[in-house]
Amino acid sequence: MNGPIRRIALSIFVLFGLLLSAVTYFQIVVGPDYRDNPRNLRVIAGKAGKERGIIVTIDGTVIARSVSNPDDSRVFRRSYPEENLYSHAVGYATLLFGESGLEETQADVLVSDRDSTISGVIQALLGKNIRPEGIVLTINHRLQKAAYEAIDGHTGAIVAIDPTTGAILAMVSKPDFNPNLLLGTSAGSYGDELAARPDRPLLNRAIREVYAPGSTFKVITAAAALENGTVGPGTTFPNPVHLNLPGTSATIRNFGRSRCGSEATISLNEAMSLSCNTTFGMIGLEIGAGQLTAMASAFGFGLKIPFDLTTAESSIPTIAAFENDLPAVAQSAIGQRDVRATPIQMALVAAAVANDGWIMSPYLTEKIFDSSGEVTRHTTPIEWRRAVSPSTAEALSGFMESTITSGTGNQAAVPGIRIAGKTGTAEVPGASPNAWFIGFGPVQATTGTAKIAIAVMIEDIEKGGTGGTVAAPIAREVLEAFFSD
Repeated sequence: MNGPIRRIALSIFVLFGLLLSAVTYFQIVVGPDYRDNPRNLRVIAGKAGKERGIIVTIDGTVIARSVSNPDDSRVFRRSYPEENLYSHAVGYATLLFGESGLEETQADVLVSDRDSTISGVIQALLGKNIRPEGIVLTINHRLQKAAYEAIDGHTGAIVAIDPTTGAILAMVSKPDFNPNLLLGTSAGSYGDELAARPDRPLLNRAIREVYAPGSTFKVITAAAALENGTVGPGTTFPNPVHLNLPGTSATIRNFGRSRCGSEATISLNEAMSLSCNTTFGMIGLEIGAGQLTAMASAFGFGLKIPFDLTTAESSIPTIAAFENDLPAVAQSAIGQRDVRATPIQMALVAAAVANDGWIMSPYLTEKIFDSSGEVTRHTTPIEWRRAVSPSTAEALSGFMESTITSGTGNQAAVPGIRIAGKTGTAEVPGASPNAWFIGFGPVQATTGTAKIAIAVMIEDIEKGGTGGTVAAPIAREVLEAFFSD
């Protein structure tokens, strides 16, 4: 073979190699991404026409089902009997807008293999039950309704969780939407209306939006000080009208621009129950940025929460960002400046205190069952991380109970039940404050026995409102519904 022919042959082999590599890349490496892309109308249409499994609450309420087309029993349409109540947790499965919520993350479970595709035929030949599987959620329908009604008229979110297992008991985000209207003949116009609304009803504020946590973050600041021995439950602090921040003319003031109580000194327990900004600003400066950020990380800030749905990460500035900026450390210690948290994150903070310092991985899916009703999978509670020691959790529990019995959280009190909590009123630059409440109950002599932890966040409250006057009463309604069951 002469030189020119050899070069031509080599070039052909190289081109064939490149072609084979390209086909392999697009079919195997990135093929699944193209296949599952929400803009792939062929796949969406195929899924939309398939039967999907039902979704029910832990107490048996059906919240999503497939209804067959009267003209063609092989074509199904999704239906959401409870309409807006589970719009963010369950989401939707539509031809026009794709999928969201559990309808998206659990699609592999919910979507039937009963079709004429190669995979469907193979599954049938292997004897697999190709009917769709169903899901039982951890959510209690009665409690979900109570939370939904309690927050009605506000913009915000509620997350209730079992602190000993991580099971989500209720999760509500307002404003919301009716997923049924994304399926009918007016789906396009309704979807456009939702997308255009400035209050963003499609946003799941419980897990996908971050806010300054305000004074609820003081639980983490107190935990850092207790864990490293900087303070103890009986430690007292000066009680000034305001705290001068080093290196600047700025100050930190308490709500009402006065000292907490009437005495010249104040204990850590009193500072927590009265939510004293000056005290916690001092603690922040005492423990420093390193210990404050480390404790926030121990509670899950800056980490991806292991959950059935994608969550936004809560955050606190890095130690490097705090360098030579002591005022920022003091302001972060009271949950302001650049500290941000999701409602589910702050529910986990409360749950950690309630559960001897352990944070359990939160979950929505209790179990999965096949078309014959047999349970095929069951969620086992998993410890995610230890936030604090049992002794610190016990001390924080006492502080938070005092917040209910004699402090800013008294409007969250439930008759006959010992409740622990922490209020927060977070300043928002250029806007009205946001109101927070986190807490749990019942508080008992044996720690780690609380049955419910809760976080309530309300955006843009009216002038003069606080976490204690806005968020705490909402939390009380949910807690009363839980304990009356």
